[in-house]
Amino acid sequence: MKNNYTLPSSRSVLLNVLPPILGLALLVLIWQIVSARSSGSPTPLKTTEEAIKLFADPFAQKGSANQGIGWNVLSSLHRVGVGFGLAAVIGIPLGFLVGRFKFFAGMLNPIVSLLKPVSPLAWLPIGLLVFKAANPAVVWVIFICSIWPMIISTAVGVQRVPQDYMNVARVLRLSEWTVLTKILVPSVLPHILIGVRLAIGTAWIVIVAAEMLTGSSVGIGSWAWNAWSHQNLPHLIIAIVVIGLVGLILEQTLLAFTKAFTYEDVRT
Repeated sequence: MKNNYTLPSSRSVLLNVLPPILGLALLVLIWQIVSARSSGSPTPLKTTEEAIKLFADPFAQKGSANQGIGWNVLSSLHRVGVGFGLAAVIGIPLGFLVGRFKFFAGMLNPIVSLLKPVSPLAWLPIGLLVFKAANPAVVWVIFICSIWPMIISTAVGVQRVPQDYMNVARVLRLSEWTVLTKILVPSVLPHILIGVRLAIGTAWIVIVAAEMLTGSSVGIGSWAWNAWSHQNLPHLIIAIVVIGLVGLILEQTLLAFTKAFTYEDVRT
């Protein structure tokens, strides 16, 4: 039996691998030049040495305000997960209502148009006023910044369902529940995932700033701010890299889900 699988050529491997390596090497070179010209800037080697120490025991516990970087990342992810989950539970059904019924669209569209442009961090003082604590206030901010992409993407998906499907449902006198589960949800799922992807990216950006502003004892944003307050610049740079890596992992994971659930895939 003939094997149709062919190994990628060395040229294609170089084209895929070499550019990212050169880009990272250029970044490190610029970093080295800047640190050589500035006495207070840590070198790549010094930062790498500190990173090795940190990641040797990422879940160290030396007190409530001095925990390993692993605990700080998990704490931030937990806050993002709670706020994001609440936004999904509320925002996705609202998106279906807005896209399906003109009455709800007329009622909710002005609210979304008015509140969506507001910076998520502008809601932080209200969260602190209402909840009287930093942690729920941060979750509240994540909820606010996540709900708008959920509503808008879901509503757009519902409105783009082919009218022929809805006409057939009307002729067959299908119940609203059947229309929702058999027609709308499968068709709208790719749009929902797009909204989820946009929301999680925004939430991860906002969590860092919210934790910095509230002075939370644990969290990657708080950890970065404490590093700056103590002029521990290697730890600050490590925090920035970790924030970027976690955001990249979240983005690529959701992008893979979005690509997997094309319209044809859902129909099958």
